[in-house]
Amino acid sequence: MAGGVLDSLIMPGEVIQGHARFEQQCEQCHEKLKKAEQNSRCLACHDHQNIAEDIKNRKGFHGRSENVRNSACKHCHTDHKGRSARIVLFDEAAFDHQASDFVLRGAHQSLACRACHPKKQAYSQAKSDCFSCHEQDDNHRGRLGKSCDNCHQEEAWKRAEFDHDLDTNYPLEGKHRELGCKLCHAGENYKDTPLACVACHQLNDVHSGKYGNSCPACHITQEWKDLHFNHDLDTKYKLKGGHKKASCNGCHQDNPYEKKPKQSCYSCHRLDDVHKGVNGEKCTKCHTTQGWSEVAFDHAKDTHFPLRGKHDGLVCEACHKVAGKKRALRMECVACHMDDDSHNEQQGDQCQRCHNEQGWSVDVLFDHDLGGFPLIGQHSALACESCHISGRFKDAEKACHTCHQQDDVHEGRFLDSCENCHTPNDWSLWLFEHARQTDYPLEGKHEGLSCHSCHKIKIDPDNKMSQTCYSCHSQQDKHRKAFGRRCERCHTSRSFSDIQMLKR
Repeated sequence: MAGGVLDSLIMPGEVIQGHARFEQQCEQCHEKLKKAEQNSRCLACHDHQNIAEDIKNRKGFHGRSENVRNSACKHCHTDHKGRSARIVLFDEAAFDHQASDFVLRGAHQSLACRACHPKKQAYSQAKSDCFSCHEQDDNHRGRLGKSCDNCHQEEAWKRAEFDHDLDTNYPLEGKHRELGCKLCHAGENYKDTPLACVACHQLNDVHSGKYGNSCPACHITQEWKDLHFNHDLDTKYKLKGGHKKASCNGCHQDNPYEKKPKQSCYSCHRLDDVHKGVNGEKCTKCHTTQGWSEVAFDHAKDTHFPLRGKHDGLVCEACHKVAGKKRALRMECVACHMDDDSHNEQQGDQCQRCHNEQGWSVDVLFDHDLGGFPLIGQHSALACESCHISGRFKDAEKACHTCHQQDDVHEGRFLDSCENCHTPNDWSLWLFEHARQTDYPLEGKHEGLSCHSCHKIKIDPDNKMSQTCYSCHSQQDKHRKAFGRRCERCHTSRSFSDIQMLKR
């Protein structure tokens, strides 16, 4: 009893809540005068038997590391810090899983701790085999056993390491390598899977069984269209150009390979003849097997009308519109483009004087500066249609206000004489000199005023605007006409409060 009292007196502090029932029984945890035995006393507790086993077998966090294995328990788990103290100083975020028996690799590295370590369960109790965690993910429903790692890896379930070539009698080649297991092994049935092509590809047989079930005689596993059959070597008709892309049934429609089809173009392409027989049946004079649009006909050499610009690339029928009849076409522009004449014949029928074959609006040769209205400033960058809306160029007006009436911020106050102030460079670049052009210099407060400050009504050419102070400032006359209307006798344009000597 005396020893227990003495122990209580020298006890460094309260123990944690889990050890509270042993607080007055120091001998339960401590061996007097034998500090070396302290670890064994800690590990002897029934809650720590798994730790003792790990240290003994050098497994787990406490057994793998030599530093942890040889350290005293109290180095990390110091007691006597009070009932609410935490002596398991474990930080999930900082813990290095490499120090455990289960190294995190692949998809495991991005998982939250609780995904494998539920609450109220010791971390060491987590299972380390795949099936324990991924039983719900087993699409095979246990039919292939629980050794998931025989095929799958930690990077992802879909990355299977099962080697079909080595582990079966059917090596996967060509397109078969890209297939999912279930496409051939329906219902997870991996036994007695048929090996013949027709067993899987009967629905893909465009020949409807005409050639039997020996698909490999012509086809390969790379692609159905990649034929093993060599038409160039095995027949007298080499496939070139567009014929290489044609299907077998496209040409061999009746009893393929038993009845040889005709080899002339017209025998197959009669319905493709847009010329309706006018040019005969020798298609190869103009066309090639590369495609109908690959025409060998030299228009410049054979017709003396080279196709340039927009003409180049047109289909024959764009100009030769009459089928079933041969006739020479006129070569002047107006013969084809009469309906495109936006000038309504004002400019005559010599289109080539201004236009070229690159396009109606491309590099037009008309020099506007040689006409009655040179294009200056902003006008030089405008498209013709901006001013010549109708295409009747000779009808266009030249006065500014005919085009810019909507832009007149003066609302007609200065009539239609825009050019007196403005230039074609920009509306804001105006050159009106008030002192010289009106004999009324703007001085003092007048300088910098907007035009509309004084010019509030429309200018009357027959009745010029008054230049007297009183005509504008009558409302500001504090003298109520007592000194007359000659404000300039006392006041200046700098300010009404700027009074000068009386002038006569």
